Amino acid sequence: MIDKPNPAEIDFSDVAWEKSPFSGGSDNCVEFGIVGQHIAIRDSKNPTQTPLVYTRTEIGALLDGAKSGAFDHLR
Repeated sequence: MIDKPNPAEIDFSDVAWEKSPFSGGSDNCVEFGIVGQHIAIRDSKNPTQTPLVYTRTEIGALLDGAKSGAFDHLR
């Protein structure tokens, strides 16, 4: 198991943030960025707030669930 770092102790200034092309170009979405062996997620309308950090396994489970329709009821 990979230990997750404390997000408050990470320098996110060099992270290349990406957002979904389905966001419509607005600031109402989340952005993802690679931080070492982890994936960070932040709110695009509040980019100075400390992002959340997840393992690639956690992000994989999220993406698999989204692809399978597990979260469609949240729309």
